[in-house]
Parts: sequence; C-alpha cells; structure tokens
Amino acid sequence: MMEKHRIAVFGAGYIGLVTGACFAKLGHDVVVRDIQKERVEILQNGGVPIYEAGLAELIAENADRLRFTLDAEEAVRDSDVVYVCVDTPSTLSGDADLSRIWQVIDTLGEARHLAAVVVKSTVPVGTGARVRAAMDQAGLQHVGYASNPEFTAEGQAVRDFLQPDRVVIGADDSRTAKLVAQLHEGVGGPVVEMDVPSAEMVKLAANALLATKISFTNEIATVCEATGADVEQVVHAVGLDHRLGPHYMKAGVGWGGSCFPKDSRALRAMASNSGYSFQMLSSVIEVNDLQPRRAVQRLKDELDGTLRDRTIALLGITFKPGTDDVREAPSTILASRLLAEGAAVRCWDPLARPLATAPWSSATRYATPLEAMTGVDAVVIVTDWPELRDVDWDQAAAVMARPLMFDGRNLLEPQRMGSLGFTYMSVGRRTVRGA
Repeated sequence: MMEKHRIAVFGAGYIGLVTGACFAKLGHDVVVRDIQKERVEILQNGGVPIYEAGLAELIAENADRLRFTLDAEEAVRDSDVVYVCVDTPSTLSGDADLSRIWQVIDTLGEARHLAAVVVKSTVPVGTGARVRAAMDQAGLQHVGYASNPEFTAEGQAVRDFLQPDRVVIGADDSRTAKLVAQLHEGVGGPVVEMDVPSAEMVKLAANALLATKISFTNEIATVCEATGADVEQVVHAVGLDHRLGPHYMKAGVGWGGSCFPKDSRALRAMASNSGYSFQMLSSVIEVNDLQPRRAVQRLKDELDGTLRDRTIALLGITFKPGTDDVREAPSTILASRLLAEGAAVRCWDPLARPLATAPWSSATRYATPLEAMTGVDAVVIVTDWPELRDVDWDQAAAVMARPLMFDGRNLLEPQRMGSLGFTYMSVGRRTVRGA
C-alpha cells in the first residue's frame, strides 16, 4: 500500500499547480502556497488562474486533498515534505534569479519536523549544495534534500507528470531518494536516481538539446529557401532515421515560453561563469532570435520595401497552442518590429491572457481570425492553433486588402493557398503566388 504524505508545494504557477494537483491525485494531502493574493483567492474559490489542459478538472476531482494558502508557516507546519516550484527568471546577465528559492528556504528555519525539501524549479548546477549548506546552518541537518527536475511541456503538463518519460531524482542519501520515489508511486515512468548536481544538469541539458534541434531545423530551412528545397520534405525523411527521430524538427518563427529561452541563457551563463564559452548554444540562441526578424524582413520585401502605414494581422499570441502563456513568445518580437517599422498591428488568439504591456498595448485584438484579417495588407500565422486549419481562407482572401500571408508555422498547404489567390510565404518552402 502506498504511504500517504503531507506535501507543501511552494508556487502556484504552471509547475506548482500541476505538481500539487497530480500529487493529490496520487493520494497525498497537498497544500499549495503562493505569494499572489489574487491567485490564491481564485483557487480557494474553485477557479484556476491559468489554462492547462485537464488541470481544472484534476483540481476539482481532488479538492478534498488539495488546499491553497498565502501563509508559508501554515503550509510548512502541516507538511512533512516541501516541494519548491517557484520561478527562476533570467537576470540581465542571463543567470537564473534564485531569490524566490531563497525566500522559501528562509521560511524553513524552525521546520525541524520535515523529512525532506525537494527542489523542482530549474536551477544552476551547484544550487543544491548551497541550499544544503544553508539548511545545515539553520539546524536542519537531519532534513533530506533532493533535486527532482520537471520535464513537463505546457499544454500537456498533466500527462507529462503522470506518464513521464522518466522521473529524475537527485539525492546524496538513499533515504531521501527512496522517499521521493515513494511520492511518485502510481506514476507511469521509470525512476532514475543520481547525485544532485547531475539531476540539476539534466533539465538544462535536455532543454538545450531540444532548442538546438529547433534552431538547426530553422537553419536548414533558410538554406532550403536559398536552394529551392522543401524543408518539410527534408525533415520528414531525416526524421525517419531511428538515430534522429522526428521530434522538435519543425521549422518556424522560433521557440519561446518559460523554459527554452530562460534555460538556454542560464546554461550559457553558467558555462561562462565557469570560464567556458558555450559557442554552440550561443549560436542556437542567436538563430532563434533572428527567426521572427527574418519574417518581418520578408514581409517588408514583399510589400515594396516598406511596412509604414501597412496593417498586419498576427494570428496567435501564445508561444505554442494549448496554453495561455505568452512569455517570450515570438509574437512579441514580431509585434514590436512591425510597430517599429510603422505598421499597425491586429491580433487574434483563443487563449492568450489579456495583455496591456508593450507592444500589445498598441495592438488591436479581435474575437475571430476573419475579423482580425479584414482590410489588412498581410497576415502572419504565429501560433499553429488547430482552429486556423478550419478558417474559410477563400473568404479571408476576399476581405483582406491584399491576400498576402506569411505562415510562420508551415501550417497550411502552399498550393491550396495559392489557388485561393494568396501570395503564400512560409519557412523553408518556395513562395507560391496566386492569381
């Protein structure tokens, strides 16, 4: 029989809420603590402040084992395991900001009843050793410490937690490793145990490699544009090689979100701080930064060399479909560049949160793609929302001032769009010009 534990989860963001709800589903009693009063009140009243597929239902189904609080002392007092799921944003130097990690650790000074503190947040290698030293100094030598990095992709985070490729546990003592493994009883993936520094590196290395595959594909796409090859056909055949696989080989306007940009910069900064220049990762980041800018330049070239007084519709704001997250989304760079070139920007997205910050404060948001496209000089598909496949593109061509499209996700079929009258540009494929 599974041993039930009392878990305090610090952080009610994407990772913290999914972690808390999934542990509750596994039978544990969970309290989630956050510093944002509005967010906690929404959760206490039965709402969910973020969108993640299946999360609201999971929280509702396990409400008897799941509660939410602003009080850190209350959360710790009632628990035997503390999970740290706070964010670690980038600083100006590219390093990870660990201030929220330390705020949690500072609350544990009197928590001598704890069995373990587990960090799920993405942190630089060596953070665990520093936290361990701080816990020892606070008289918590008997409390175990573990690194349990998350590998959840937004839009499928619940599934990734409950049916993971692996559960990585970094601990320097077998008792703590066994405890964290017990917490995951009922989860479908294999448990991989290692030391703390190695566990911290796994997350950074995995995201850097995924980002590299995307940037490499975009480099191939650029060469395809110059030579007349079709990147979709190329990556399909490349992906059939069992040594490589098809995953994350998708050309587009770049990666974004809360993980890839932050983790890539953090790994590069960590290497630099150690005296090593991670040149390949720097190139991966540079390629990605250029992708949305290349899209704007291609639009500009097609519109007679100027975007001034043009109206452009961006279809998709979030960094990927299935989430409401706009952090470091390519759409932000696209909108900023278009506005800087003198264009007016319209946008549509089915889930993106209301945005009042620049550049979105200067953009007009519409309820449907067709409304956003009416009267515009060009449209850019930024996020590959499945709804866009079902748009009446024949009608869209009719309502646009000029049927010009840049498909930044290669979502649509070029010849079909050309037959509807579009000048259709995409990433790594020939431009098709309609009648």
